[in-house]
Amino acid sequence: MTAHAELAALLSRDLGGTRADERQAFDRLADGRPVVLMGAGGLGRRAQAALRRRGVPALAFADNAASRHGTAIDGVPVLSPPEAARRFGRTAVFVVTIWGANSPHRFAHSRDQLRALGCDVVSSFPPLFWKYADELLPFYLQDLPSRVLEQRGDVARALDVWSDEASRNEYVSQVRFRLAADFDGLSHPVQHAQYFAEDLFTWRDDEWVVDGGAFDGDTVRTIAALHGDRFGHVLAVEPDPANFSKLRTMVDGLPERVRRKIACRQAAVGAERATLHLAATGTASSATSATAGADTVAVDAETIDALTRGAAPTFIKLDIEGFEIDALRGARGCIDRHAPVLAVCVYHAQDHLWRIPLLLRSWRDDYALFLRPHNEEGWDLVCYAVPRARLEGTR
Repeated sequence: MTAHAELAALLSRDLGGTRADERQAFDRLADGRPVVLMGAGGLGRRAQAALRRRGVPALAFADNAASRHGTAIDGVPVLSPPEAARRFGRTAVFVVTIWGANSPHRFAHSRDQLRALGCDVVSSFPPLFWKYADELLPFYLQDLPSRVLEQRGDVARALDVWSDEASRNEYVSQVRFRLAADFDGLSHPVQHAQYFAEDLFTWRDDEWVVDGGAFDGDTVRTIAALHGDRFGHVLAVEPDPANFSKLRTMVDGLPERVRRKIACRQAAVGAERATLHLAATGTASSATSATAGADTVAVDAETIDALTRGAAPTFIKLDIEGFEIDALRGARGCIDRHAPVLAVCVYHAQDHLWRIPLLLRSWRDDYALFLRPHNEEGWDLVCYAVPRARLEGTR
């Protein structure tokens, strides 16, 4: 089946029927059984908190980390998978709540482990999250399947923006994942370094890089490892104070010939100059919002156009926890004038998968667009927009 035919079939689903299915999917799977959560990390705790608020807390957590066995989380015991299966394998639904970036884990690993231990009913976490959507969704790219169908026109149009078959196939599998929680249908990560796809564009020795969401300097480290001092300039922008301190420390430790080409700026990037409020976690998931909270700090937001005034950026990377569209709008002048290579994450929200490439195509028709996964199960999914002139020697 072609990508177009498969996508058309996916989008032909009835909207009303899908809304009913997403409400009922978990109950059909569970068939009245109580819940055991496989995975006592952040996602499992998020699920347990919602279940407790609904008056149906999990019976137990199952977890492979021996250090957690014999402990409890909010009164719920943490057991080894064999012990959880011995106690509850025939009577509970085991919901796999392991899904995170920078991990080789896939749902199939836990499903197969639990089935081998004798667990009768094993589910991925999305059906549970659909049931309690008002408390648990949206969560990164996870959202209700019906919301894909509500935008089916844009979803269909976006298939035609991609410049190669690999991107079209990846796009369809990602749409299917959002519609049907089909973990098995997702491809494994590509092998090249994230943001620096040697098969998609040529690197320039005078590359002028904007690193939006510089975190602790991980992208700067990659540039130095791949290209040494073969670049013109890097502007590393990071709002989180703890991350920014790590970034500066990392840059200060680089050889002088590399360090002198890197500028660090503590700021967020957005659609306009503003004061935003940051949940400063000191992790890769630090995120900003327009409203203050008890655990937020005020940060300055600047546009990329303002941050790069007087320069001609050739490469812009954006990994900013769901604010990518705002940042692109604040970089519109750079994009119009200089046509930089763009490497933009599209996994922080369900609809970024189609909204971001459609936005870029509406601005310029001389970019080639590619979609590449850099982690398992939807994480670190990047849209690359490459000016045709930068494709020379790569296709």
